[in-house]
Amino acid sequence: MKNKKPGFTLIEIMLVITIIGILAAVVIPRLTGRSEEARISAARLQVENLGLALDAFELDNGRFPAMEEGLDALFEKPAAIEKWKGPYLKKRIGGDPWGTPYLYRRPGIHNSDYDLASFGPNKIEGGNDDIANWEE
Repeated sequence: MKNKKPGFTLIEIMLVITIIGILAAVVIPRLTGRSEEARISAARLQVENLGLALDAFELDNGRFPAMEEGLDALFEKPAAIEKWKGPYLKKRIGGDPWGTPYLYRRPGIHNSDYDLASFGPNKIEGGNDDIANWEE
């Protein structure tokens, strides 16, 4: 009678490691592409929501926030405003999905009222990855 111990052979272990490596090589690039797409979609949605909040601010106060007031005026009442009915956002948006503050420029270069943008994945103004409230 032979005394066999249960377990895996070296070949079985190497086969499993190879299969896991192949799966990782196929799946990981697809997942990272999806996360970047999700960030871009989130930035587009945030630019749109900030634009709506800026429009509501302008309806209540007769003007858009000044450059010095910035986007914080949507969440906290500026001292120089009497008719402020905010906050215009449920929570403060600290920055875009890449951790960069949103560009708010009043008056705008691309729009007469204001420019609002995320610099996108490269975090640099300009280029084809910016997400903005104007058409290039």
